[in-house]
Amino acid sequence: MNVLPLFVAIPLGAAFLTPILSKAGNRISAVLGLCANGFIMGLSIWIIQYSKDTIVYFAGGWQPIAGIPIGIAMVMDGLTVVMLLIINVVGFFAMLYSLNYMTRYTETGKYYTLFLLMMGGLNGVVLSGDLFNLFVFLEITAIASYSLVAFGVEAEELEASFKYQVLGGTASAMILLGIAVFYQLTGTLNLADASRVIEGIGLNPAVIFVGILFLVGFSLKAALMPFHAWLPDAHPSAPAPISAMLSGVVIKVLGVYTLIRMFFNIFGIGRMSFVLIVFLILGTLSMVAGAFLALSQKDFKRLLAYSSISQIGYVIFAFGLGTPLGFLGGLFHLINHASFKSLLFLNSGAVVYRTDNRDMEKMGGFSQRMPVTGTTSLMGSLSIGGIPPLGGFWSKLVIVIAAVESHHFILAGIAVLTSIITLAYYLKVQKMTFFGKLSDLYKGVKEVPVLMCVSMVTLAILSLGLGVLLLPQLRNIILDPAVNVIAGGLDYAKMVLGG
Repeated sequence: MNVLPLFVAIPLGAAFLTPILSKAGNRISAVLGLCANGFIMGLSIWIIQYSKDTIVYFAGGWQPIAGIPIGIAMVMDGLTVVMLLIINVVGFFAMLYSLNYMTRYTETGKYYTLFLLMMGGLNGVVLSGDLFNLFVFLEITAIASYSLVAFGVEAEELEASFKYQVLGGTASAMILLGIAVFYQLTGTLNLADASRVIEGIGLNPAVIFVGILFLVGFSLKAALMPFHAWLPDAHPSAPAPISAMLSGVVIKVLGVYTLIRMFFNIFGIGRMSFVLIVFLILGTLSMVAGAFLALSQKDFKRLLAYSSISQIGYVIFAFGLGTPLGFLGGLFHLINHASFKSLLFLNSGAVVYRTDNRDMEKMGGFSQRMPVTGTTSLMGSLSIGGIPPLGGFWSKLVIVIAAVESHHFILAGIAVLTSIITLAYYLKVQKMTFFGKLSDLYKGVKEVPVLMCVSMVTLAILSLGLGVLLLPQLRNIILDPAVNVIAGGLDYAKMVLGG
């Protein structure tokens, strides 16, 4: 039995059942959500053994005829395996954290329904072998995300969700227009088949136009500068586990993954080499501007939001180098960022959970009363700041070495300086929030419940130890297959359809 449909069917099926079961109690819907997420996390770990293969599932058994696909395809390759790991590992611990955190809200049954819809959509995006279904799953994810940002239904949440929806809808409209023109050009929506057709058509103004539409649309989804305006409001306003998902997973899947898949495997970066220059420009701009904007923030979660823009800049910058070592650094940092940024948003949620405060100027000394939150936050801060031997140091080191190897010496220096700025504002977070004197106002503050602590501790361990992915044994089964898919470019079509 091919397991690929389960990544979509299980969360969507659980999302269907949740509103029904929640009538018997919100705890039942929470347990169902956790079980569904736990199962697909286990499945995503199990399929690592197939990371070097390309597995294709044709829905309904509609196999290609004479090499021409006629049905819906789900495709898993090395890049898909990495993305499924990120989605489902972070998703499980965000859900586990939610079991305690969401008791502050009413109607949590609706929350778990939306969370599961988001999970099904995210898995669907990375598994889709055709543009139509990729867009459908992208919209499922986006609509669930808009609703989850607004879940608190306060003025701030509703305003942030509205801004997110307007800009997200603009991105979706551009992507949909691009898909329409793409279909007009190629006569197919299957990604592998379209890649072959475009190879025959060659580069023409219509293909470039589609490429630009996708570039802007998916960059909006990734919140790259200057397409970032929705993110600094959406992340602080959302419940903490949703902030963790938005930063740790959603902008990577809807933005980074789709950009990489479309331009490296479908259009072919050899034909659209100008995209590498755009990636370098957008990546450097996001990296630097995001860091400086984060440096000036006093709102804990807003600082983390601007930091996400900066770190995604590192990833896009790495892919813009266009070398296998750059791809390795970009993928590795993508994994690292999923762990430490999700952790830091959960840390901020723990502080808000106990204090109802995000203003760091009114904090201080919380490590005395919240030792687990304080310690895990320090580990996440040091990792994202690039302190050895934590995971973030190794991925940034690979990116800098890749930039030097590509003779981008000035950009390599900018990446190093940006990392120093990153460390500076995370040390500010530690000083203002967890160190120093505890205010009399917070003398009664205590550590958050155990399930929230378990999620934070697990992600902290990952942030500390992900450097082991560079060991040959692990790199060979996780990172290298994904790098080979990207570096292989248009070989994607042959891997999926044969011939």
